[in-house]
Amino acid sequence: MADHDDDAVQQRDPARDVVARVLARAGTALQSGGAEGHELDGEQLDREERSALRRVAGLSTELEDMSEVEYRKLRLERVVLIGLWSGPQAELAEVSMRELAALAETAGSIVLDAVLQRRATPDPATFLGSGKAAELAELVAEVGADTVVADSELSPSQRRALEDVVKVKVIDRTALILDIFAQHAKSREGKAQVELAQLEYLLPRLRGWGESMSRQAGGRVAGGAGIGSRGPGETKIELDRRRIRTRMARLRRQIAAMAPSRETKRASRHRAQIPAVAIAGYTNAGKSSLLNRLTGAGVLVENALFATLDPTVRRAETPDGRIYTLADTVGFVRSLPHELVEAFRSTLEEVADADLILHVVDAAHPDPEGQVKAVRDVLADIPGTDDIPEIVVLNKADLADAGTVAALRTRYPGAVAVSARTGEGVEELRERIAELLPRPSVRVDVLVPYSRGDLVSRAHATGEVLTEEHTGDGTRLTALVDPVLAADLTAAASA
Repeated sequence: MADHDDDAVQQRDPARDVVARVLARAGTALQSGGAEGHELDGEQLDREERSALRRVAGLSTELEDMSEVEYRKLRLERVVLIGLWSGPQAELAEVSMRELAALAETAGSIVLDAVLQRRATPDPATFLGSGKAAELAELVAEVGADTVVADSELSPSQRRALEDVVKVKVIDRTALILDIFAQHAKSREGKAQVELAQLEYLLPRLRGWGESMSRQAGGRVAGGAGIGSRGPGETKIELDRRRIRTRMARLRRQIAAMAPSRETKRASRHRAQIPAVAIAGYTNAGKSSLLNRLTGAGVLVENALFATLDPTVRRAETPDGRIYTLADTVGFVRSLPHELVEAFRSTLEEVADADLILHVVDAAHPDPEGQVKAVRDVLADIPGTDDIPEIVVLNKADLADAGTVAALRTRYPGAVAVSARTGEGVEELRERIAELLPRPSVRVDVLVPYSRGDLVSRAHATGEVLTEEHTGDGTRLTALVDPVLAADLTAAASA
């Protein structure tokens, strides 16, 4: 009879089963990529620097003696996760919660517990509802958590109401992703983009404590506001909002001022008619590893979400000798904050200007099709990406189930299964890139003087040389080249 009762409880509350599996697999969202290094990844100094500065679990900030203030220790944030589950499949809720746990760990925290509620829509007041919010407050007090992380975006009123109930800091998925971006941004442009996104997120969420944000400027005289402060005045929260808007305007100007250098580099590639390939995909799908495998770039590879934010452009070559550029872009994630899409629009321009997109998918992920949908939703917001050819690259094929890989190749015709770690399938991918890259269309048959050997070299690098013969007067060249090079070759032959 007791066993029957236990089964009934499990059927009535499947959300607890999902939470138990998430906590039992702590960190598994990051295990599929492998943490070991590879010779193609270079020295990975960035990863060593991050590891050297990483905080350690098990230490605390509490002091037994106040005289020890100079020797106090850091403590990781201790968080409780909360989420809603509205669909019929518990597996999707588990994937989302595991991803949230991985995000929290990447941000530098310890996941203590999780609360998952099945309901059609979020409660407009406290997100979870008053009863579940009260249970959450008891759980937070019991486990000693100092932060609650919600697996969706909270409205300002929901966040305030939930904080009033649980008595600890409450953040949502958007704030968590912004925090990770702030930790990982390295370039000047990347830091400016992250700060702009944070300010856009913060502006409608300013909150005052007591009267601290509602008081007016000026001193108090006999219970009044004093000379110069009578009337509506400007409250402190309005002053802070104005300062934030001023800072945001300055950041936008700074980001716009950084654009010419990037556009100059892009224009030089366009003038040389060098095809461009952009790598896009879900975070931690292996985009940087694939870039290193194809080009030997040696960029940072770390088994963490959003390990690299700054775009990297490297030179690559097709099997038939044609040169193209390969650009690594920022990773995407489910419900990528709109503020980040707007702030990183200049970075995502590398995708819009590409001739081919390599859409990298983690084939070993529990929900690879969800990854594809999340990436395509973001790409749809970038003008100019609709007509760009795409190759779906099923990475981590060595870790994925063979049946899953076969099903994905059927679901996405033309997909290529590879392993950036072992090199499996990389040659097939190179062949597919060569097939889909734009080919030169102008046929030339010219005699190029030996003094213009640079043009012959360009024909080999960016065109298709059909015949080449060295004569006493120069190089007889028959080739397919781009219009710009064709004009240069014709001018050199007739000079």
